[in-house]
Amino acid sequence: MTQGDGAVYIVDDDSRLTNALCGFLETYGLYAIAFGRIADYLAFERPDLPACLLLDVRLPDISGLEFQLHAGREDHPPIVFLTGYGDIRSSVFAMKRGAVDYLTKPFREDELMRSVEAAIDIDRISRIERADLLVLQKRLASLTPREREVLPLVSSGLLNKQAAAELGVSEVTLQVHRSRIMRKMEASSLAELVRIAEKLRINSNMSRHPGSAAK
Repeated sequence: MTQGDGAVYIVDDDSRLTNALCGFLETYGLYAIAFGRIADYLAFERPDLPACLLLDVRLPDISGLEFQLHAGREDHPPIVFLTGYGDIRSSVFAMKRGAVDYLTKPFREDELMRSVEAAIDIDRISRIERADLLVLQKRLASLTPREREVLPLVSSGLLNKQAAAELGVSEVTLQVHRSRIMRKMEASSLAELVRIAEKLRINSNMSRHPGSAAK
């Protein structure tokens, strides 16, 4: 990894370990900062970098495993667990909940770096996907209510004639709506529009419903 590649947040109440980890990770050009409690980590304003969370299983406020249960509902980096009291049940639980790894102390430096790099790569890809999705959501917001009805029908593979009949409009009107949708969603082809709809989780069930607006 090269300098500026990412950040590592360490939550562990063993200050000697965290100081050593920060120094070690910084030699790889990573931004590393340690916290003794989950509350301190949560209060920290994280920089805009792909990251990894090195999380001790046993902590003073809440356990790392307990935090993991709630972390999935918010925007937190992928977790690599650290523990001096590893057991199979806890490790299986952590991995099933999405942890990148579960390392038992003392761990090897190369073992740690493989896990950290994997976590940062996962977060980097996730951040790119979230940014792309935000762009698509903004484009979707630019559509009129009627265009929002047309989009799922067109992207589901219906012919213009079929989509027009579904909405109770003429085929010419449907074609006009489709053209405007393609332009606003910046789709160069129907295949691309279908991919965009899939990313936005749009399907034909989101289209016309009883009482929808008239053409």
